[in-house]
Amino acid sequence: MEPGDAARPGFGRAARAPPRRLLLPPLLLSLLLGRGLRVAAAASASSGAAAEDSSAMEELATEKEAEESHRQDSVSLLTFILLLTLTILTIWLFKHRRVRFLHETGLAMIYGLIVGVILRYGTPATSGRDKSLSCTQEDRAFSTLLVNVSGKFFEYTLKGEISPGKINSVEQNDMLRKVTFDPEVFFNILLPPIIFHAGYSLKKRHFFRNLGSILAYAFLGTAVSCFIIGNLMYGVVKLMKIMGQLSDKFYYTDCLFFGAIISATDPVTVLAIFNELHADVDLYALLFGESVLNDAVAIVLSSSIVAYQPAGLNTHAFDAAAFFKSVGIFLGIFSGSFTMGAVTGVVTALVTKFTKLHCFPLLETALFFLMSWSTFLLAEACGFTGVVAVLFCGITQAHYTYNNLSVESRSRTKQLFEVLHFLAENFIFSYMGLALFTFQKHVFSPVFIIGAFVAIFLGRAAHIYPLSFFLNLGRRHKIGWNFQHMMMFSGLRGAMAFALAIRDTASYARQMMFTTTLLIVFFTVWIIGGGTTPMLSWLNIRVGVDPDQDPPPNNDSFQVLQGDGPDSARGNRTKQESAWIFRLWYSFDHNYLKPILTHSGPPLTTTLPAWCGLLARCLTSPQVYDNQEPLREEDSDFILTEGDLTLTYGDSTVTANGSSGSHTGSTSLEGSRRTKSSSEEVLERDLGVGDQKVSSRGTRLVFPLEDNA
Repeated sequence: MEPGDAARPGFGRAARAPPRRLLLPPLLLSLLLGRGLRVAAAASASSGAAAEDSSAMEELATEKEAEESHRQDSVSLLTFILLLTLTILTIWLFKHRRVRFLHETGLAMIYGLIVGVILRYGTPATSGRDKSLSCTQEDRAFSTLLVNVSGKFFEYTLKGEISPGKINSVEQNDMLRKVTFDPEVFFNILLPPIIFHAGYSLKKRHFFRNLGSILAYAFLGTAVSCFIIGNLMYGVVKLMKIMGQLSDKFYYTDCLFFGAIISATDPVTVLAIFNELHADVDLYALLFGESVLNDAVAIVLSSSIVAYQPAGLNTHAFDAAAFFKSVGIFLGIFSGSFTMGAVTGVVTALVTKFTKLHCFPLLETALFFLMSWSTFLLAEACGFTGVVAVLFCGITQAHYTYNNLSVESRSRTKQLFEVLHFLAENFIFSYMGLALFTFQKHVFSPVFIIGAFVAIFLGRAAHIYPLSFFLNLGRRHKIGWNFQHMMMFSGLRGAMAFALAIRDTASYARQMMFTTTLLIVFFTVWIIGGGTTPMLSWLNIRVGVDPDQDPPPNNDSFQVLQGDGPDSARGNRTKQESAWIFRLWYSFDHNYLKPILTHSGPPLTTTLPAWCGLLARCLTSPQVYDNQEPLREEDSDFILTEGDLTLTYGDSTVTANGSSGSHTGSTSLEGSRRTKSSSEEVLERDLGVGDQKVSSRGTRLVFPLEDNA
């Protein structure tokens, strides 16, 4: 088989030919057992005493091989568990010592590297029965081979393509084979909990307050970054060809594919430090929102690039029809995945609302877990993208289903997916370190690697600064230069870029991309992630910020932190700063979707027309009539209907949005006015030293007193 004969698996939904089977004669058995084939089944024995003895010996040998394979599987899994255990203990030590120059993901990569070196160079080769088979009469690879050996049938399955230069040295260690995971393991098992947790734990208030900017960075910015990196890398490839350092084909579409996968940012290190230091909430929301959505955009964009197939003989030339077809595929896959994730979340919300599952928290948690995970697999099975589906499923579950869960199930689901996210993410980073030495298809090209570092720097700069300039034209709270520099600095690459790169390593170009991606992840996690804390200090970015605190709209001398109705001021402010389309959505969601899908919100009998009375009574939960209380804080921090929080001292009234006017001394909260008595003497006494808190019917104010002398 020639190296180019194997069907390129592409990415995700790339077309694959149906399985083909080849029946080989008995004389070819001694030449079989290549690197990419493994035994799957055995068949009947022949008659005669000699044949029976031979069959018994073969069965014994097969059992021993099975036992040895089982032992090696256990050892490989134990290796990763010990890596995670060691990582957790070291994380505790770092947190105890307040060490921030290296994140837990960087630790996992270091431990993976150490184990990879030991496995690669410290264990002897144990596989000596592999031989190559020349099958020149066939023009392509077969997915399945059936071999007839003296009446016994053996089935072999295609595992992958081997470059001719590595035919004699590839994976001669069974242990290295065991620790080399199938890429589908990452997509079907490890990625779903990571992506779902991102959506399920989303800080909706800060996310939706910056929704327009997040969407611009995630969609437009990722597309700009992809095409800039792709075109720059195409120039690098042309330079490599002139220098004679390109040993195989590398097309323009391959460069665009690399631009798409490497545009998937994963600032897990930066965000973890932000969370620990309580950095500015708007900066956190911008980085977190962009990283969550641009992962989804990157995976759909890469799928669209793979689907780009111009008509004619040159399948890599530009074709306008094929280009617009790829754009249509991008929009179709993204919208279909989004719809599938949202529908799954809605179905789960309806099931939890109209059943008594809350009486059985264990069953409720199990159903929630299975419905959430199945969203990913359902989307992949239907030809969509599971990452997008499970992300929006998580957002929908947090917004609707979470309200219907029992107290025990809410705690369990939050903790369950948090633990799964932690383990899966650290497992992937451990495997990255391991793969640097155990992966057998690395293609190291210094020119390509250096060019990739320059390209991602320029692509990130073109992504952040121009978009920030245009966004600031319409934003009330501008994205400052220090925020922009920090976002530029925080463009780390991580689990998603690695998973996209390792899923297809069949060709020379994809192998070079994988190796380069791995090195980029190492550099960004170790160097950039370790420099996050000094960069925060150098850029004068606020830390120690209360996550429920809104940044001051101007230079006022106080900020509203918390009140009797803590969400009233925050919700009003969020609605003011959100896009007009979101304000329309807010009204529709609060008046109709919330009452239909949850036990919260106004009764449908008061929001639907009179002729829908029967339907309204059927869909409205009895708890709504009993409680008639506003939505819970954790689920309604950005969709509230209470009035502005107005605080008055003397003849000056200040609302939550910073406006002021002349009123009498009263406090207006939740649409009702409550009189209060206050005196300047009491106020001055409470504000005697530094930042003090003035309590008035549960409302806390912070008055930072500045010395202007």
